[in-house]
Parts: sequence; C-alpha cells; structure tokens
Amino acid sequence: MNEKEIRHLCSYLQDLKKASAEEMRRSVYANYAAFIRTSKEISDLEGELLSIRNLLNTQAALIHGLSEGVQIDSLTSGTEGSTEEDISNVEGQEPSEIQKWSADFPDMLDVLLAERRVDEALDALDEAERVAADRTQTLTTAEISVLRSAACDNRQKLADQLAEAACQSSTRGIELRAAASALKRLGDGPRAHSLLLSAHNQRLQCNLQTIHPSSTSYGGAYTAALAQQVFSVVAQALSDSVEVFGDESCYASELVTWATQQVLSFALLVKRHVLSSCAAAGGLRAAAECVQISIGHCSLLEARGLSVSAVLLKQFKPSLEQALDANLRRIEESTAALAAADNWTLTCPPNDIRPLARSSVSNLALQPKLSSSAHRFNSMVQDYFEDVAPLLSLQLGGSTMDGIAKNFSLYVNLLISALPGSMDDEANIDGLGNKIVRMAVTEEQQLALLANASLLAEELLPRAAMKLSSINQSTVGDLHRRGPDKQNRVPELREWKRKLQRMVDRLRDSFCRQHALELIFTDEGDTHLSAEMYISMDNTVEEPEWVPSPIFQELYAKLNRMAGVAADMFVGRERFATLLMMRLTEAVILWLSEDQAFWEEIEQGPKPLGPLGLQQFYLDMQFVIIFGQGRFLSRHVHQVILDIIDRAMGAFSATGMNPDSVLPGDDWFMDVAQEVVGMISGRGRAVNVDREINSPTASVSAHSMSSFRSHGSS
Repeated sequence: MNEKEIRHLCSYLQDLKKASAEEMRRSVYANYAAFIRTSKEISDLEGELLSIRNLLNTQAALIHGLSEGVQIDSLTSGTEGSTEEDISNVEGQEPSEIQKWSADFPDMLDVLLAERRVDEALDALDEAERVAADRTQTLTTAEISVLRSAACDNRQKLADQLAEAACQSSTRGIELRAAASALKRLGDGPRAHSLLLSAHNQRLQCNLQTIHPSSTSYGGAYTAALAQQVFSVVAQALSDSVEVFGDESCYASELVTWATQQVLSFALLVKRHVLSSCAAAGGLRAAAECVQISIGHCSLLEARGLSVSAVLLKQFKPSLEQALDANLRRIEESTAALAAADNWTLTCPPNDIRPLARSSVSNLALQPKLSSSAHRFNSMVQDYFEDVAPLLSLQLGGSTMDGIAKNFSLYVNLLISALPGSMDDEANIDGLGNKIVRMAVTEEQQLALLANASLLAEELLPRAAMKLSSINQSTVGDLHRRGPDKQNRVPELREWKRKLQRMVDRLRDSFCRQHALELIFTDEGDTHLSAEMYISMDNTVEEPEWVPSPIFQELYAKLNRMAGVAADMFVGRERFATLLMMRLTEAVILWLSEDQAFWEEIEQGPKPLGPLGLQQFYLDMQFVIIFGQGRFLSRHVHQVILDIIDRAMGAFSATGMNPDSVLPGDDWFMDVAQEVVGMISGRGRAVNVDREINSPTASVSAHSMSSFRSHGSS
C-alpha cells in the first residue's frame, strides 16, 4: 500500500470508529431510561427485603418467647417447689449490668431521639442489635424480645424523624448530608438518596422563583442567571451523593436521571424564553451566546464525570438550525436588495463595514475593492462564520457552509442577470424569482461583476470559512474534540472553494458567451463571420485591402480594452484576468470551429473557397495567433486554430490547387498582422514580445509561417 492508500484507510477507520461510538451512544441513551427504572426497582426491592428481614427477626423472637412460656406452664407440680426456690434465689440476687442496660434502653432511646442526638441513637440501636444477638445466655427470652421490639420501633421512629428533617427547607449542607447518612446507616439507603435529591430540587425551585426573563435586558443574562442556579445545585447534589453514598451504581443511576431532568427543564426554559425568539428573528449571535453559556456549565459537570450536554444539544439544535436558516435568508434578501441599486463600481469597504486590516497608507491596497452589494455580502458572511464557529461541533447538518455556498450561487445568478445579454436566458437562471437587478451596461461594469465573484470565491469567503477551524478552546469544541474532523476540515474547505469557483465559472462563461455573440452577430440577427465573406472575395475585380477581418480586429480591440481595465481591477489576481481574456478568445474560435453551416459552405458549397478567400482566412487566423501570444491564447485554442487552418487548406486543396502556390510568403502575413496589432494597441508596429513568465501559455512557442504552411500542406 502506498502512502495515499494508507491515509485513505486511516481516514476510513477513523470514520468507522466515530460511527461506532455514535451508534453506541444512541443505544445507551435509547435504553438508559429502562436501565434506570430497573435499577430503582432493584433498590426498592432491597429496601423491602431488609424490612422483611427485620420483621422476621422480631417475629422469630416473639415466637421463641411464646414457646418458652408454654414450656414453663407445662412443668410438673413436683418441680414447683424447686422453681419457687429458684425464683426466690433469683429475686434475692442483684440484676446484672446488661439486664439493667436492657431495662433502661427504651427510656434512654426516647431521650436521645427527643434531643436529636442522632449519632448516639444510632450507636444505641446498633448496641441493642448486638446485645440481642450475643446475650442469649445472659438475658431471658422475654428480655430479648422486649429489647428487639424497642429497637425496631425506635429505628422506625428515628427514620421518620430524619426524613422529616431532610424535607425541611432550612436543612441543607452538613445537616442534609448527616440526615441522609443516618438514614443509610439505618438500612434505608434508597429512601435517603431520594430525600437528598428531593431536598436539592426543593432548594432549586425556590431559587428559580427569583429569576424572570423580563427582569433581564437580554437573553444572555437570563441564561447565565438560570444556568448558575441549576448547575450549581446539580453540582452540589453530585458532591453530596458521592460523599454519602460513594459510587454505588444504583444511587449513581438515580442521580444521573435526576440531573438529566433538571438540565432538561433548564433547556426548555432557555428554549422558550430565549432561543425561540432568537431563532425566529435570525439572532444567531444571541442564540450562540446562550448555547455557549449553557455548554460551559455542562463542561464543569463533565469534568466531574456527569455528562448531560447531549440533553442540551438535543433541545437547542432545532432552534439553532432555525436561526441559521433565518440568517441565510436575511443575507440573501439584503444582498438582492442592494444588487437592485448597485452601480457596479468597485470601491474600498465603506466605513460602516468592518475592514480586513487597519486603515493605513501601507495596507490601503490590501483592502478589497468590491461593489456595494458584494461588500455587504462579504460583511454578512464574515459575521455569519464568526457566530457559527463556536457551534461547529453541534453538527448542524450541512447548513453551515452549504448554506453560504447556496447564497453565493444565488448572488452569482444576480450577477449573471446583470449582464445585458442575460435577459434572453432569464428563464434558465435559478432562484431569481421576481428579483430586479440593475444592469451592468459598460464593459467596466461587467468586469466589475467578475471582480466581485472572483475575489469573493478565491479569497474572502475561504478566509472567512477558515474561522471554523480556529474555534476557541473554551467553547463547545472542548466537549467534542474530534481529531479526525479537524484533519478532514482542510479537504472539506478545499472542496468547498472549488464549488465556489465553479459558480464563478458560470458567470465567466456567460460573460464570454455574451461578448462573443455581440462580435459574431448583428442586432438584426445577421452574422459578421460567415463563409460567404471569404468565398465572395474571389468574385471581386478590385484587389482587396489586406487587413484582418473586422470581427477579429474588434475582438482584439475588445480584449485590449478589457485587459487594461482588468489590470486595475484584478490586482494580485492577474491570472484570473488572463484566463478571462483567453476564454473570450476561445468562445469566438470555438464558435467558428463548430459552426456546421460555415464549414458545409466552405467544403461542400456551390462556390469553392478561392485563393483570395484562403489568403484572407489565413491572415485572420495568423492575426489571432500574433495578438494572442502569451496573453489571450491558450494551448488548447492554439491547437484549434491549427486544426481550422488545416481544414481550410484541405478544402482549398480539394479544388485541385496547391495552397503554397497562391499564398504570399511568411513575412507578409506577419507584417500585416503586426501592423494592425500595433495600430489597435497604439504602440505603432508591433514586435515579437517575450511572453510573460507566469502566463498560462508560456510553454506555447510561436509558430513561424513556414510551420503553418507545412502543417497546411501536409
């Protein structure tokens, strides 16, 4: 396997791992409620079993006592004398210490409970259980029965007293934990844990009564105040539960369920009072702030092992997506409204739009020059990505970047509709509806359309999208760090940029097609480039004036004018301007190459192509090659011209004549073409100029006339 295949395999394995983790998470959340319910039922069952065991112990002691009583009553009368003697002996003896303690136990326990001396009462109860189990030889059965009965009754009495204390609003902190710990020690752990959570819930509800959305100036303050109360109580409940009950699974499950309910209630409050209005109004920044505040508090709980962020994200995601859509609609509507009044003049950013760099003499040239609608579009997209960046890990569908791509596509459609020739193709432009766009009448205005689209697609929008890769570490990204996602984001941005560039290509193609059609056709629908204009030259008596045909002179004049304007508009992006001029040349040449009517008349028409027509056609093609070298001619179009020349010479050779016998020498064509090039460009006689080093056609060498001739006669 090569390196590329290994990277692809690693990427696939990372995606598989992520999908597996997501599937496990969904499975856990889908079955978690049933798991919690079962755990709670098991805990309740354990408590009931403990109560049954205590009851059975009491009943066993009672039955044992009754059994001994029956045996005593059945003694023979012969033993009555000895029994009476024994009784008199016992009555004459002093009771032991344990007998005294057992006799005083009920009264002592009543005193401890009345004085709320919980720890001493618990110790006394434990001692009573121990005595009842270990002193069966010292105490009578009746004494053991009384001792156990008193312990059981007072144990229940203490449990009720502790539960009542835990329910008091004034009980919190150390007292609450002590009450829960005592209940657990009494063997009623599930009840103790439920009372602990109930006390925290009661405290939370009391605190929430002081927070109202109308009492704060904006949603962020309400969210912050609400989050402070909710998450601080949840955190305290977590601490108390761990301190009293440890990490026992049944209690941890109940804690997670309770915390999830509290966070869900919090999320619904924020959604109702803040996010819903923000989403409807497109307030993405306000919505993002509320989400960041909430997630920040969640991260503190996650650091302690309690993950509840999924509850928040599930509730917040629909509102955030609604806010995203509203923001995208606002960008679209604002841009369309400005495009209707845009004069398509390039300027630096106005004062009310944030510049990309500080204004100074040294970096003034760095400020992008766009028309008013493009400046506004860029500014709104910059704000959009800044607001979306902290929410990137929420996985808001494809609306984050695809929404901007869709908006840019609609803006490009507006620019296409601003071309005068696009009115005929208005039905083919998607998404315009009833939008009205101001026409770009002059060539400078039309080039400004291309400057808008190219600068946005190549620099400004990708630069704005890079903000998605530089999320502040204190935001949502802390909760969902995804290494593979960060690695895959660069290819994603690259593909997104290519998508934008394809949209610019649509505008460029429309621009070139319109100007090519203006050159080729008249307003009445006639053509400036037909086979008849070459064939008819041999029917004239007078010697023609040997200059390139008007359509090709106008093509060069248009290219020369546009190149001068583009040099000022596309500063730093000269390659785009060069490619634009090449595409315009290509549009005209390809139309000539693919015009079936033209070639049918040349090759199969009733009148053959004569020597003068061939000479004129050859001069026109040579003229295009001369003025296009290094500036307006691509390698592909250069080859197309060679094929066209070859085809024309083939048609002429079919008449039985040799093209070399009728065409002038090589220097004649070059002199005529260069003279016209110099005249149109205003430089006088043109000379062969070295190509630009960075030109896309720098590798295309200039063909001499002899090479054309040899090509045509081969």
